[in-house]
Amino acid sequence: MDKQLDSKTLIDCYRLMLRIRFHEEAIKTLYTQGKIGGTTHLYIGQEAIAAGVVAQLRKDDFISSTHRGHGHMLAKGGELKLMLAEILGREDGYCKGKGGSMHIASITLGNLGANGIVSGGLPIAVGSGLSAKMRGTDQITVVSFGDGAANEGNTHESMNLASLWKLPVLFLFENNRYAVSTEISRSMAGKMEKRAAGYDIPFSQVDGNDLEKVHFAANDAIEYVRSGKGPFVMQADTYRIEGHYYGDAMVYRSTEEVDEWRKKDPIARVESILVERGILSESDYQKIRDDNKREVNEAVAFAEASPIPTPESIFEDVYTEWQV
Repeated sequence: MDKQLDSKTLIDCYRLMLRIRFHEEAIKTLYTQGKIGGTTHLYIGQEAIAAGVVAQLRKDDFISSTHRGHGHMLAKGGELKLMLAEILGREDGYCKGKGGSMHIASITLGNLGANGIVSGGLPIAVGSGLSAKMRGTDQITVVSFGDGAANEGNTHESMNLASLWKLPVLFLFENNRYAVSTEISRSMAGKMEKRAAGYDIPFSQVDGNDLEKVHFAANDAIEYVRSGKGPFVMQADTYRIEGHYYGDAMVYRSTEEVDEWRKKDPIARVESILVERGILSESDYQKIRDDNKREVNEAVAFAEASPIPTPESIFEDVYTEWQV
């Protein structure tokens, strides 16, 4: 029989997954209203991975994220109000409105930053792992990357160095099947398992839309990395329900394909478990949904009321200042 999560953990993860989903849905609305500058990449459909992996980390552990990083930040303890303020480019955001959707970071929370560069987070995670090892702590770093980043040189160099130096890094491969518009079968030769083996790194693969399987696989991987044995590669297979960015026409895949994956919605699967095991009734989980929607709506109102940074503030919080 497969391992099962206790009731409290299931409910906590369910709340977090809803928080991520409703946060992303709010971004869709704000984007269509013209209130978000640039573009934004949504985490809809991948919530079980953030809830199953990142939420297990200690506060003093670190994460290095991707351009699709909102879910990771919320799972690491990010506040909805500060998240949405940052995405709207407002002063009260985590980076005072200067990072935006793709560069949210919080050293206090152990988030070393989302990254607009595909595979850009992996070398950062290796540096973080080296720091922990040199300082003699048992902190670990989890770095997320997708199938597009899997083929980048940064990824291979980072895995090689992490293995060579036995660094405490969990490489979390979120295989959502598409690198922008290119399906993985057309872009990735070989399996990630063989790539990990090539660098002498242990590997596991799991259904990324199954919260419980993700949780227990991550628990084993985290324990391995924290024990000082070196890095670990964990592959979580999932699906990017939305386009590469919000507004992507998605002409490269069929409606039927997307609809099939919607049937595997990780949140709906958790709701089924909660009801089937008698943990929550439908009215109970509907109340949780309503509470989360209210929190997100309050966060949107907070973000919209937050001031826009002044032009002069561009010279604040930078390492150097160029003067004529």
